[in-house]
Amino acid sequence: MSNLSSIKDDKKSGLLHTMRLKFITRGVRFASSTLKIMEFSDPPASASYCCAESNDGIPPTFAMYEALKDSCQNNATFFKPDDTENGQRLYQGFMTLSDHIETVWPLVDHVRKVAPQYDFDTKSPGNGYRSFVSVVDSCVLYSLKLSRQVSTGREALLFRKSHFVKEIESCGQLLASLGTCLHHLQTLLGWAPPGELFPTEHHTPEELFSQADTINQYCFYGRCLGFQFIPSMRGILKGISICMAGFSEAYYCHGNVISSVWTGGQYLINPELRARRIVNISQSASIEFCKAFWFLAESEIMKRVPSLMSSTVAVNKIITIPPEPLTVTTLEDKEITVLPPTVHIGLQGLNIRLISVNKRVGMAGESSSSLPPSDGVLFHCHGGGFVAQSSKSHETYLRDWAAKLNVPIMSIDYSLAPQAPFPRALEEVYYAYCWLLNNFKTVGTTGKRIVFAGDSAGANLVAACTVKILSTGLRKPDGMFLAYAPLNVNFVPSPARLLCLMDPILPFGFMMRCLKAYASPNMSGNSKDSKDDKENNQSVLPNTTSTPSDTNGFLKVSQSQEGISEGPSSFEEVSPSDLAELQAHKSGSERRKSSDTTISAASLQSEHTVTGTTPPEDKSQQYVTDFLERYVLDSDTDSEGRKLNRAANNDGSQREIESENSSTLVAEKPLTVPTEEEGPDNRMKIKTRISEAATGFMGAMQTRLAYITGSSAIVRPTQEDLAVRTNLDALIARSPSEEFIFSVPRDPYLSPYWADDELLKMFPPVRILTVHLDPCLDDCVMFAKKLKTLGNVVGIEVLEGLPHGFLNFSLMVKEANEGSKLCVERMKQLFDLDAAPAAADNQL
Repeated sequence: MSNLSSIKDDKKSGLLHTMRLKFITRGVRFASSTLKIMEFSDPPASASYCCAESNDGIPPTFAMYEALKDSCQNNATFFKPDDTENGQRLYQGFMTLSDHIETVWPLVDHVRKVAPQYDFDTKSPGNGYRSFVSVVDSCVLYSLKLSRQVSTGREALLFRKSHFVKEIESCGQLLASLGTCLHHLQTLLGWAPPGELFPTEHHTPEELFSQADTINQYCFYGRCLGFQFIPSMRGILKGISICMAGFSEAYYCHGNVISSVWTGGQYLINPELRARRIVNISQSASIEFCKAFWFLAESEIMKRVPSLMSSTVAVNKIITIPPEPLTVTTLEDKEITVLPPTVHIGLQGLNIRLISVNKRVGMAGESSSSLPPSDGVLFHCHGGGFVAQSSKSHETYLRDWAAKLNVPIMSIDYSLAPQAPFPRALEEVYYAYCWLLNNFKTVGTTGKRIVFAGDSAGANLVAACTVKILSTGLRKPDGMFLAYAPLNVNFVPSPARLLCLMDPILPFGFMMRCLKAYASPNMSGNSKDSKDDKENNQSVLPNTTSTPSDTNGFLKVSQSQEGISEGPSSFEEVSPSDLAELQAHKSGSERRKSSDTTISAASLQSEHTVTGTTPPEDKSQQYVTDFLERYVLDSDTDSEGRKLNRAANNDGSQREIESENSSTLVAEKPLTVPTEEEGPDNRMKIKTRISEAATGFMGAMQTRLAYITGSSAIVRPTQEDLAVRTNLDALIARSPSEEFIFSVPRDPYLSPYWADDELLKMFPPVRILTVHLDPCLDDCVMFAKKLKTLGNVVGIEVLEGLPHGFLNFSLMVKEANEGSKLCVERMKQLFDLDAAPAAADNQL
């Protein structure tokens, strides 16, 4: 009996040992498959090589499509006998994905073959057709990785069918939506001859979208968000999308920063909910929401990032140009008077940011330097869709540019739409350039070389300003650098414009509302006022080579607008009566003594010191920063983000000293807790400030908790608020064409692409840098091709895998930082600081 018992025990222990081995084997197999999956590289498809063909005429990507199809068939065969719900959904998902490959391949193959015809040249491959081919290829790569992940781990003990069901179904929806986009591309190919990315005849976007089914935008912002970008950008883009969805909760539910944290977590764990919210925001949110969200980059916390992570600069100042007439000399030695802008918002002081890595002789407010003025100066305009941001939010890369170029940078803080639509921003940029021509010493330069630079909306403004400069006969810049520029401000159907249907940075509705706010603000307004405004428009020099037509000219503000002064535009002909009338409009701090010059009247200030007639803070920006300013940051800060105590001296003398010192940033340590030498009073002040900040924060928390747990007065929302809130939470599928119900005239000051050829021939050397996944890519390519045809010196480069606005991520993403360095190299060539290669084939 004992032997029999021992035999049974041995068999039992052997069985247990075998079961342990099987369990361990399965675990090791699952772990090894997971490691293999983690090691699987998943870069986006390269648009530069997506149209390459092998010797037999078959593109190398064909094997990738076939591999995905085979993998889907293999997985479908495996899950077909599985009678569970998730098993059958996996089977159907793989079969659907395989069917979509059959449908998409001939469409993408046709676009792949014709795409090279639309490049700028063979050395610079890039256009919207290439971009869409690379997006489809990236989708196939993403799906292939996922399918192989399933086939490798499907027999593992811990394989989660429910997770992969959602992933595979998302890939199927993604490929189906891209197939719909490819149908639209076939239509666009028929609307324009080879080489033309814009239709040669008038075609409306509604006509384009009527050719095929409605595009499912939700799949682009869910589980597959950012699949087309480089891996280092995907986490950032996902974080931006989560912030956008969470911020909408606070914005439209009248909450605050704390409430968005409470409710925004759901968008982190639920990709489908996030996708629905983002698409509905794009379709329903107002332009004020766009402004408010983008102004998050202007918050007190974000303002401290450049001083902590960017290059150290010696000068970082705000200079306010007073609204006074300027006298400038043309190339023909004729003096013309340029009036300050008055359209839309009346007379206002214009702020410019001066950034320099070195203090120089004569530079504004710098009397201790012996370094001679620089030969070059960079005239910069920031991006932000014409409606948001400032030179401060672009300081992250401007500091680096100033250090590497070693020239002063003059960045313009132009007025923003919709409060100040076209042409206000352009008038201010032109006015700032005229001021620069008279004040080289103040900026710290001899003015020997002037290079224009701008990104996104700022690139449009510097190009349009160049058109204006050439029209008025002033000295033109010596070079121009444009980054991802919108040069045709209208939604002309083009392949690259369709990319905004899946863009996390520039969603479709955001782009359309920005264009409408800047270019067509009065489309539903008083037509009589608009007509009268157009009739009053005149050019500074009516006999110049080219001027805008009467129907496409600048609009002047109507007298019915409250608080707006009616006066001549800076683009109008000046008469003595105009000057007298302009002087009569000045009052208080706006009126200057006749003995003051433009230079002496220009006030230097820290960025938080409001003087003169600076416009009041925008409501959207106020909404974003209200919490921080009210409860935590109740202090002024200098341009490095360091606090300046408001309770210094009441006589104002101390504030003047602080403001002046805060503008000079080199070799200055940030404010810290005082040492014993600094005295107990200062330590007590800082302790008091910390205590006040903590008390304010706790008060905010208590108020929020009281709101949640207690009762509050019921405020009846408006019908518009109810409609927006309903749309944000609804699963709706609307055609994007509903956003296109407006048109913009072909004004060369609004869209430099439509400038007269005679003016474009006079353009300085131009360097353009853009990305394959930019909705403005076709604008850059067509503008470069137009300049090349006219014989101009022009070059264009298209980067892989980066989004629109990548310069703002130069501190976080290696590839974006390398793109910023490339910008510096191209600007150096324009400055002729380094020996640039000889120009060949109209390229730099």
